[in-house]
Amino acid sequence: MVSAAREQFTNRDLSWLHFNARVLQEAKDVRNPLIERIRFLGIFSNNLDEFFRVRYASIQRLSKLPNQKKVKEQLGGWSPVDLLNAIQEEVSQQNKEVEVIYETLMVELEKEGIALITEAELTKGQEEFVRKYYIEKISPSVFTMILREDYPFPELNDGSIYLAIQLHTDGTAEPVQSLIEVPTDLHGRFVVLPKYGKNYLMYLDDVLRYNLRYAYFIFPADRIDAHAFKIGRDAELDMDHHDVSKTMVDRVRRGLEDRLAGDPVRMAYDDGMAPDFVAQLVRKIGLKDTDALNPGGRYHNKRDLMRFPNVGGPHLEHPERTPLMHPDLDLERSLLQVIRQKEVLIYTPFHTFSYLIRFLREAAMDPLVESISITLYRLAAQSRIISALINAAKNGKRVHVVIELQARFDEQNNIHYLEKMRKEGIQVQTGVEGLKVHSKIICVERKTEKGRELFSVIGTGNFHEDTARVYTDYYLFTADKRITKEVQKVFQFLAEPYRVQKYKHLLVSPHFTRNGLMNNIDREIAHARAGRPAAIWMKINSLSSYDMGQKLYEASRAGVKVKLIVRGVCCVKPGIAGLSENIEVISVIDRYLEHNRVYAFYNGGNWSMYVASFDLMTRNLDLRVEVGAPIYSPSIQQEILDHLALIWKDNVKARSPKPGEPNAYRHIPGRKIRSQEELYAYAQKQLKFGGA
Repeated sequence: MVSAAREQFTNRDLSWLHFNARVLQEAKDVRNPLIERIRFLGIFSNNLDEFFRVRYASIQRLSKLPNQKKVKEQLGGWSPVDLLNAIQEEVSQQNKEVEVIYETLMVELEKEGIALITEAELTKGQEEFVRKYYIEKISPSVFTMILREDYPFPELNDGSIYLAIQLHTDGTAEPVQSLIEVPTDLHGRFVVLPKYGKNYLMYLDDVLRYNLRYAYFIFPADRIDAHAFKIGRDAELDMDHHDVSKTMVDRVRRGLEDRLAGDPVRMAYDDGMAPDFVAQLVRKIGLKDTDALNPGGRYHNKRDLMRFPNVGGPHLEHPERTPLMHPDLDLERSLLQVIRQKEVLIYTPFHTFSYLIRFLREAAMDPLVESISITLYRLAAQSRIISALINAAKNGKRVHVVIELQARFDEQNNIHYLEKMRKEGIQVQTGVEGLKVHSKIICVERKTEKGRELFSVIGTGNFHEDTARVYTDYYLFTADKRITKEVQKVFQFLAEPYRVQKYKHLLVSPHFTRNGLMNNIDREIAHARAGRPAAIWMKINSLSSYDMGQKLYEASRAGVKVKLIVRGVCCVKPGIAGLSENIEVISVIDRYLEHNRVYAFYNGGNWSMYVASFDLMTRNLDLRVEVGAPIYSPSIQQEILDHLALIWKDNVKARSPKPGEPNAYRHIPGRKIRSQEELYAYAQKQLKFGGA
């Protein structure tokens, strides 16, 4: 019997797989340049790897808990075993599609004069190049691991590519078996061969395959079989929170070490590998019945396609799109002076992220600025944000940084920056015990003759100049005392989390966001029931909180018009009679990753609107420190409404779920509207005419 929850909601993990299928659609979409399509295939693979390491592993852990009734409620009416089976079935179908798309893309490359060849297709001249390349650049990093029953099985690295090798000698019953880890970190995955009439590329895997006789010269063989495989391990960061003698940094470091030896949860392999060898690897690796076995093609770790080199012309990639200036801001004059007079919203990557760097550098140099406080979650490998903060410390400012060490897969990078900042005298706090600090806020305190003034930045995305080139995000620059004083309160809470602050303007998790959103929705419900216009517009990355979903269903039943722009997971089912007929959902996947979050409530024509760091997920609402900032400026409100309207008109890259077709392209008659191109044109017009 299917539970009521399964009838009303889409399971979050299956919904996530639908999202990743939209990424796969971009790899198929002939409207995208060829190299970009190949890279979308890499993004799909990278997403799937992380899904197995995080969500799949989490469901496996849930399957071992004693209270399975509660677990089933948590999974939206699914038992863990049923859900794991459903995931494997869906992934199996997607992987088959990946192989078809990959072969199609390789044919398209050939048409462009680019050949990705195997070791069997080398010319004599290429053979010489590949042999020399192997000897000089690869062989020092190659380790051959001989497999024997009386030898311990080697510890395999999470996500690395391995060649499972069998060396066959005529007249010998048992082949010699071995493993080689493909050393992609040092040399990249793709080797560019000398141009000869056309451009030639080769997988590093195949460079190794060609040179196997050289690598195994002490084992003369008549035939060598080499098939690729990889494993994925549970990426949960288990830390000992009871050992108070260890700092957070020590615990995270230990957790990272333990993660390297986490339980395997998945093995993807070349389906041409001998079945008995597959079975042997499965047994030796320690995979269990609930772990995922994904047969596939010759090449794995297609995530490396994200960095596929363009050895053809510029037409094979998206044309360069330079981030624009904002009409109210000038990098040559004081940003603080402008922000003092009016709020400014920048929208990356359409606007340049340089304003964030400029804001911090100005604060670092201004003799009247006394302190800078900032929360950091993810940072660029060469972070100019950190450089600006160090500059401020060297200029005698009090710099207070709250850095989240448990930002998944960025832990090591954050530890590096923590130590660097502490050496420069910056006060660094490692998050809050029991909560992840996911907010993106800055507070600058400046002393004047009239007292102290505050400036704040509240963002929907990380202070990360690299992702700002490909993620759409909002950053609100404000000196509005209603907002800046409450941003300062958030930092007080971070310093003393046992003292819960109160807020009239900000939405702050974990204590007030849920109620704040519920109150706004209830107000729209009241308007609708009184016969007045009522509307909700949300643009978010994920909607997986069932109680928030139920509240939106309640709003729909009351007659509130609900428009949801959801990039990823969406558990709400739109358009169901008696439940959600007033809810519409679209998802846009395109060149940039849609990441900015907006919550807008019509409020009788006087919009109540927030830009925020949180999504409608339990972890964002209850288990993290998040901040949503109200938009009080009528001009910025209109600007955001214009953005939302442009996205809602998208009839090129927007999908709208239908029963049995979760990723149906949205068909709207009229001219073709690709929202990300329209948003860039909007920013150009804004710059030209000096306003929205």
